[in-house]
Amino acid sequence: MNRFPSACAVALAAPMLLATPAWGADSSPPPPSPSAAARSAGTGLGKARSLFRAGRYEEALAVLRPLAGKSGVESGVRFHLGLAAMAASRRPGLSGTKRDALLDEAIAALHAMLVDRPGLVRVRLELARALFLKGEDDLAKRHFEMALAGNPPAGAALNAGRFLAQIRARKRWSTHMGVALAPDTDLGGGSDERTVHMHGPPFRRDGKALTRPGIGLVAWAGGEYQYPLGDAREVSGASRWRLRAGAGVSRREYRSDEFDRMTVSAHLGPRWLIGRATEASLLAVVRQNWLSDEADHRDIGLRVEARKRFTRRTTVNAQVSRVERRHADRDHLDGPVTGASLGAGYVLSPTIRIDAGFGWGRERPELKRERNTSRWMRAGVTAALPWGFTVGAGGTLRWTDYRGNRSPFTADGPGRRDLTRSLRLDVHNRGFTVGGFSPRVSLVREERTGNAQLHDYERISGELRFVRLF
Repeated sequence: MNRFPSACAVALAAPMLLATPAWGADSSPPPPSPSAAARSAGTGLGKARSLFRAGRYEEALAVLRPLAGKSGVESGVRFHLGLAAMAASRRPGLSGTKRDALLDEAIAALHAMLVDRPGLVRVRLELARALFLKGEDDLAKRHFEMALAGNPPAGAALNAGRFLAQIRARKRWSTHMGVALAPDTDLGGGSDERTVHMHGPPFRRDGKALTRPGIGLVAWAGGEYQYPLGDAREVSGASRWRLRAGAGVSRREYRSDEFDRMTVSAHLGPRWLIGRATEASLLAVVRQNWLSDEADHRDIGLRVEARKRFTRRTTVNAQVSRVERRHADRDHLDGPVTGASLGAGYVLSPTIRIDAGFGWGRERPELKRERNTSRWMRAGVTAALPWGFTVGAGGTLRWTDYRGNRSPFTADGPGRRDLTRSLRLDVHNRGFTVGGFSPRVSLVREERTGNAQLHDYERISGELRFVRLF
């Protein structure tokens, strides 16, 4: 199968795209603040700008680097340092190591500007371009989308759209990994109810004995590769069809192995790029779960994923799945598990993102009283604040109804009904990074109430993890 035309299209388009500043102006834009340029008259910044206009990027860097190392550095110095480092990274014959070092220098300079002033749209566009050149496509995509919410000029928006199309067209590998400390006030979600009614006089129980606090270590890793299939029809010079193949593993471990959890999963299937802003995937999925280091259950089935970018600000995601669940030693819980969800993300501004969604799920095990249907809805907001802080908050409501007689847990044995509420708070500082990763602290409060005894609980958990969030 000949993919030469597609490869040529991408190869010819990429150099023209990469040579164009993200805001669509000439190659020597003014610094973010005109007043900064006026104050820097007669200093090295003016000389560096002249060198930049003349295409002498290495010489401009030699002037800018000492200025950037001084305290109280002007924003124009960092801005032009980022531009000059990006331009220098495109010099023909440059080694990969040197190129990456220049791009890292550009990313660091532009990132430093956004730590204190996250609303600078032009700087965010250039940071996104530097990340694109470095191959950090997921981060680049996020920053381009955030910058588009700032209503940049038409030329800037057009170029950002081209970059986003290139990101989607060239996507091959994606990986993720991380580690976190996870304290929890109630590891097993045990009830602390004191008084219980069981076909006779009520009795009191030691509820505290069933609520076990602890601190766990969580680790996860995974990856995916997308292989182009055919070239009969193209989107931005790339095949419309890809074959997705991926796998992942996660492990949650505590001092007592009673609460240890591990999951290994894999998926395989086609991805269809329907248009510039729409895509869908059909995946065969398999997942194996372990509890307390013993095999618990395996899921095998299908999942359909779809995504559409409606506007610069709004993206909608949908998912439908159905798997057959088989347990290692609890056959009465075997049966199909079906789920569907619809979510939307709205970039309100370059510093604020809003997410919301709702979903439905159903489990049909052989034991009728364990059959249940659930509905849930969620909403959250993330805001990048001055001084480098990013904060997020979100909440989820989940309703679950069980069929069958639940006596003696429910009065007269009606079906069990649960309502689970959770509230999550996140905070991290963009200015504190280690190798591009920032520590993020999360706090979650979860409460379940219902009509069944010994099933209500309230727990507070948290995580300290390192995340890649520029």
